Amino acid sequence: MHFFEIKTHRVGMTYDQPHFFILNKGLNSGKPLYNPCPNCFVVTTTTEEDKNTLFHLSMMLQIGGFFAYYLKGSVIPFITINDCSKTLKEGLSLNAEVVKHIQIIKRLNQEQIRLTQVLSKIEQLKQAYIQSCFGQKKNKINA
Repeated sequence: MHFFEIKTHRVGMTYDQPHFFILNKGLNSGKPLYNPCPNCFVVTTTTEEDKNTLFHLSMMLQIGGFFAYYLKGSVIPFITINDCSKTLKEGLSLNAEVVKHIQIIKRLNQEQIRLTQVLSKIEQLKQAYIQSCFGQKKNKINA
């Protein structure tokens, strides 16, 4: 069973147990974060495995729009701590199916990170190439 505790994060607080953060204001409410922000909840767990499971479950629920159902507020939408906790618990209740889907989402997320790094390297290569093209002619342009 996955035990977790969810609280409102206070800026400057540190946590000893495995934890992650969930954004609670704006249209991205429910989005899991590795680093805290002023408008987030902190989810603490007893094990690193539970933390990873809940992190990816939260990602799946946020991308799937399950947190959006609970958004309140007209100017800046937000999700309450009770609605966030309830959504996570409902997601965990499908235990056998969820674990399989979470493994797939983890692999997709790792591939997305890898591709983002590749795109960054390509952008650096393109910039270096363009600079080298004009670097040879730069002296002629300045003259």
